[in-house]
Amino acid sequence: MLNSYLHNSASPNEHLLHRLYALQQQFLHISPESMQQVASEFNLPVSQVAAVVEFYSFFYTQPCGRFHILFSNCTSCGYLAGEQDLMRMLCQLLQVTPGKTRQDGLISIDETSCIGLCDQGASLLVNGVPIPALDPEKITQIAQRITTGTPVTAWPAAWFEIHDTVHQRNLLLTERLAPGSVLHKALQQGANETLAEIQQSGLRGRGGAGFDTGKKWQFCRVAPGDARYVVCNADEGEPGTFKDRFLLSEQADALFEGMTVCAFVIGANKGFVYLRGEYRYLLSHLQAVLDQRRNQGLLGQHILGYADFHFDIDIVVGAGAYICGEESALIESLEGKPGIPRIRPPFPVTHGYLGQPTVINNVETLIAAALIVMHGSAWFKSAGTEHSTGSKILSVSGDCRSPGIYEYSFGISIQQVLDDCHAHYAQAVQIGGPAGKLIGAGDFNRAISFEDVSTGGSFLIFGQQRDLLAINRNFARFFAHESCGFCTPCRVGTQLLKNNLDKIAAGRGTAYDIEALKQLSHLIQHQSHCGLGHTAANHVLDSLQYFPQTFAANLKQHFTAQFDLDQALEIARQVTHRDDAAAHLDNG
Repeated sequence: MLNSYLHNSASPNEHLLHRLYALQQQFLHISPESMQQVASEFNLPVSQVAAVVEFYSFFYTQPCGRFHILFSNCTSCGYLAGEQDLMRMLCQLLQVTPGKTRQDGLISIDETSCIGLCDQGASLLVNGVPIPALDPEKITQIAQRITTGTPVTAWPAAWFEIHDTVHQRNLLLTERLAPGSVLHKALQQGANETLAEIQQSGLRGRGGAGFDTGKKWQFCRVAPGDARYVVCNADEGEPGTFKDRFLLSEQADALFEGMTVCAFVIGANKGFVYLRGEYRYLLSHLQAVLDQRRNQGLLGQHILGYADFHFDIDIVVGAGAYICGEESALIESLEGKPGIPRIRPPFPVTHGYLGQPTVINNVETLIAAALIVMHGSAWFKSAGTEHSTGSKILSVSGDCRSPGIYEYSFGISIQQVLDDCHAHYAQAVQIGGPAGKLIGAGDFNRAISFEDVSTGGSFLIFGQQRDLLAINRNFARFFAHESCGFCTPCRVGTQLLKNNLDKIAAGRGTAYDIEALKQLSHLIQHQSHCGLGHTAANHVLDSLQYFPQTFAANLKQHFTAQFDLDQALEIARQVTHRDDAAAHLDNG
């Protein structure tokens, strides 16, 4: 799968994002001339094309290197391997400044948000292709190959291997559906009965929000419109989440089966998979499965011989924007615009893609729907709790002996998951990623469920040796970077959160700063435009409540400035050629 990507990375050109990606591959950046060309091809204002290029972090207006490397800065798959800073090591070996292309144009190195390899150790992307399980020896070998100009396609194939480990299987991961089996059953029993099975199952969205899937399909089905659409949200961007990566690799047929069943129920002729840019290496595999399904009569015109059933699926690949996991931002991106969330209502089920009724479901949700149609609602409800039926797939990573994929019936305790993955000395668990909930040891008896601790799948474990202040700084930096910038509370507030945490970590914080953190967090939480802002301060508020010692150890007893006054005088010292004691402020 990965080898075919390395040797055939061309993408379809019919979508704006794909066309821009192709130009960047050709010229290593997107120039004003390229933007003019694309605007003409798509009959768009140049300003819109420029706004799209500016919005997505994987598009560049200045040339990047022929070898372009992005290190993940996630707490689990980040570039800090123990005490070793692997990104700094590679930069030193290749004489590169992070964030800048080397003068000869050969290499550029920077960092990026989580790339979905949290169970694989420190990881990076080289020209969009992932290399997991980094260590100093591999970094040295990478530097050698770049120095000699060895093409990425000629690097050792073993470097690119991603080994998925499933430790626990339940309803969704026990069997592999035969292509078309679910679709045959749905067509035989009809759209009404198929929808009834989904409704009776109690299936709720597995992406984190937990909206009733049957209601969503029903709302879309009866909404007025000229067309209907099915969209799979495969923009798995929450740090610590990688279960969709596994499902896209191993259960693509079941996913497309679920999308096609949804299309049958709501009357859609077109579907999209919105694939996060970090998973572009899965594109050729997914397209091969789609082609096979078309050859089997499971997609296209007159599906399985039914005269009035026409449905097909396109894949649109994102370009590095966490916010596009929010469904209305995803739709904006599908429409060739910056992924800025819409004001809701109206909701996508009535006014979605191109203003038409649209169902947007997560990868896991659509696979669950396919299996429910196959086995019935009673089968699904046999697992889980009264209000959280079925199972949940968890992405377990961090400080444990056995990271990987775990599927449990809803209602499993956090402690049981910790025991199963051999995390015997955990001080905290971040459930649902940075936007989720931080749980301390006193609450490890709580349950994974919609009525207790809900999650889109991320299960990040922090051992006793972890500095939770450093974790909070990492999360705050993530949200400040990923804010779409639309609203002031999120755009400015997330940056202020980051700055305040940095100040406390530098030993210049006071009790005043703790109070400021609380007030700022509540403001961001309640005044932001969309879900990113509403949840961006969760980790701070949880840490202040359950781990106050995280901040207290670094506090001073008297007021200090927001910035380092002595450091601010450094330029003056350089100009006057003074570095004596009198040229420094006493910060004690």
